[in-house]
Amino acid sequence: MTRQTLTAILEREGDVYVALCPEVDVASQGGTVEEATNNLREAVELFFESASPEEIKQRVKGEVYVTRLEVAVS
Repeated sequence: MTRQTLTAILEREGDVYVALCPEVDVASQGGTVEEATNNLREAVELFFESASPEEIKQRVKGEVYVTRLEVAVS
């Protein structure tokens, strides 16, 4: 089994945290940041276990950048 480091983006939505892995476009949620992260990890691992090689090749993005930007708001 190989290990790979992917990106997890978490956002609070009401009473839950939504977690997204943009490299494979898989999302999950949880009541805490830790729970949402663990659920996302499980969902991504299940994706890699069940997806066909063609689907993995199609969905996996090689480079994802997360940054902040400043914009003018009127």
